Amino acid sequence: MSVFNSSGLYPRFLLTGFSGLENTHDLISLPIFLVYATSIAGNIIVLFIIRTEPSLHQPMYYFLSMLAFTDLGLSTTTLPTVFSVLWFHIREIPFSACLVQMYFIHVFSIIESAVLLAMAFDRFVAIKEPLRYRAILTNGVISGIGLAIAGRALALVFPASFLLKRLQYHAVNILSYPFCLHQDLIKTTVSSRWISSIYGLMVVICSMGLDSVFLLLSYLLILGTVFRISSKAERMKALNTCISHICAVLTFYTPMIGLSMIHRYGQN
Repeated sequence: MSVFNSSGLYPRFLLTGFSGLENTHDLISLPIFLVYATSIAGNIIVLFIIRTEPSLHQPMYYFLSMLAFTDLGLSTTTLPTVFSVLWFHIREIPFSACLVQMYFIHVFSIIESAVLLAMAFDRFVAIKEPLRYRAILTNGVISGIGLAIAGRALALVFPASFLLKRLQYHAVNILSYPFCLHQDLIKTTVSSRWISSIYGLMVVICSMGLDSVFLLLSYLLILGTVFRISSKAERMKALNTCISHICAVLTFYTPMIGLSMIHRYGQN
């Protein structure tokens, strides 16, 4: 098979839906479409309510808005190629479009991880310093956190896209999913990939790896603060404010870890 340098002639990339179930893609797409529609509609409603309700203009809901916006971005980034494969059986994607999609998928994933960490910090401040909560988490501080989160993600992922663009690929490359991921693109290269692989690993460690460690530390601090509260009712009230956030963390990290394990160790 001929080899293409992505800086010259562009290789072809083919997305993959559910292998072996191509005849049932239309049926399979229905629950997937409902999940997308529910996610997009739900996040739009959340943003609208927080925007229009003055009583919700608080730090906790500002972080929730960031999470909803990030989830919207992640959904709309993957939706076009998923349904082009499932509904229209269009598998080919231009190399440049694949890089752009990969870039935004990883950017939004890193942002979402960081927002979940910021929400844990928010809960710690709310429980530790309830009287100074609004004084600590001012609008300026929240804006700064948001800009730092977005800036870190944009800066971390950009070199990964640049490194992939310089590699060589086969004339036709079959990807494992109906969207483009860094770890999937790297497997299709025919030139040396160790720099891209190491950089990709460093991005994961410096983003989601650190975020998960700090999330764990945040909840250890939260639990330590809660157990120092003398009233049992107040302890339960404080813990109840964290339940929805814990569910969001599990919803984000569990599929990601599962996908990573399947990608590395699954045979089929």
